[in-house]
Amino acid sequence: MRQGREVWATRTGLILAMAGNAVGLGNFLRFPSVAARNGGGAFMIPYFVALLLVGIPLMWVEWSMGRLGGRLGSGTTPRIFQHLWQHPLARYLGGLGIAIPLVFCVYYTYIESWTLAFAYFSATGMYWGLTDQSGMGGFLHAYQGFTQSENSGSLFYAYVFMAITLAANLYILAKGVVRGIERLAKIAMPVLLLFAVILVVRVFTLGAPDPALPDQTPMAGLAFLWEPDFSRLSEARVWLAAAGQIFFTLSVGLGTIVTYASYLKEKDDIVLSGLTTASTNEFAEVILGGCLAIPIAVAFFGTVQTIAIAEGGMFDLGFQTMPIIFQQLPLGQILATMWFLLLFFAGITSSSALAMPAVSFLQDEFDWTRRKAVTAVGVSICILVQPIILFLEFGFLDEVDFWIGAFGITLFAALEIVLFAWVFGMGKGWKEINMGADIRLPRFFYYVIKYVTPVFLLTIFAAWTYQEGKPRILMENVEPENRPYLWMARGLVLVVILVVFWLIHKAWARRQARAGGEA
Repeated sequence: MRQGREVWATRTGLILAMAGNAVGLGNFLRFPSVAARNGGGAFMIPYFVALLLVGIPLMWVEWSMGRLGGRLGSGTTPRIFQHLWQHPLARYLGGLGIAIPLVFCVYYTYIESWTLAFAYFSATGMYWGLTDQSGMGGFLHAYQGFTQSENSGSLFYAYVFMAITLAANLYILAKGVVRGIERLAKIAMPVLLLFAVILVVRVFTLGAPDPALPDQTPMAGLAFLWEPDFSRLSEARVWLAAAGQIFFTLSVGLGTIVTYASYLKEKDDIVLSGLTTASTNEFAEVILGGCLAIPIAVAFFGTVQTIAIAEGGMFDLGFQTMPIIFQQLPLGQILATMWFLLLFFAGITSSSALAMPAVSFLQDEFDWTRRKAVTAVGVSICILVQPIILFLEFGFLDEVDFWIGAFGITLFAALEIVLFAWVFGMGKGWKEINMGADIRLPRFFYYVIKYVTPVFLLTIFAAWTYQEGKPRILMENVEPENRPYLWMARGLVLVVILVVFWLIHKAWARRQARAGGEA
């Protein structure tokens, strides 16, 4: 224990937990869709550039900030930002590192519950017989409450599986860092990777499903993913999409890595551990995630139709196309169940991490017990998820995701890197990163962190604001009847941020009163 706080029991558990935080639905659902609609191989070049120049450097910064926070007795960003910048505004900027992951956790947990529901639907064969996009799309929309259905409509199953998923998350959080999160990671991560490997092997032993189309195979899908069309590298949107995926895949800009790293011991290595975590995540995303949805979709539908499916939305490949394909394979119910359980295990290791900054804040700043903090966060999620479930069809979730999952994390990541490298100072920051390192970080990354990463992030932030900010703010191309729901979504995000700011104010007033009393 360090200042009364838990520490990770084993290095393996730490790495698996950090990898579990990163490996999530984005690896197996978002990555294939984003890659497919941004040119396949053309997307992979800016993807790896962003990984090297933004993702990994920012990850090391967050690891070092978290370990520093642990020494200060806090696992969340308000206290850490205040240490980096001795200004009252700093703690409120740090509050975004609580509000952003909490709101993210709300809708992420809901989507995660879909995977558990569809694992059940697959095992019981509830959607068996729906063998086209229209049929599976109708089944998914009925589950989401858009339409009525004998099998999955009226939001009954949506609420049941949301309740089960949330209860599982809260149980893990209540058990603590070692007995909850670390134990989950040691079980879920190996199972997830095993299921993924089994499915990848099955995909690449498939051959050509239609003998009349011998060139339409999983290998053709792999070729699409890895053979770049260099002409598309001139498209700004491809670079922006690649950078955005790196944010999602490494979970940077969310505050979760900072909180997890705060449970490190003072001299624990972060350079090699962080690199190992990133490598595990990239293996799960690029090797396993890249060898599942796209290759099998190309084998059954061809490259052109696969791109069209991906353009339809992130969930179409995972929740509509894959169930259709599994129905055409031997042992399809088992494979489909395995696919959705893979997604569920990937999701729960991430959603539990997203709730941790809020739980840690209540524990560290208000001396709440873990059970009380987890209960408060659980009740908050129950309340906040209601409009997301009820108003999904009106674009409520998409609006929240834009302000949190695009604008929010980019802004927060930019704040982190500027405060760490320029306000705190890269000299002190460099020493912090390399303290206790098993391998010393090459000097090259000193300049990347100080100059390249901030410029890259600020450019992404400016581009997103310019390209997507104006249409979003003005609600261009939004049906008039949907606009009240989008204003409600914005209001929800704003209320959470203001409540977090109020709690920060209370926490600092409490600390000052305590300091005055001790004096």
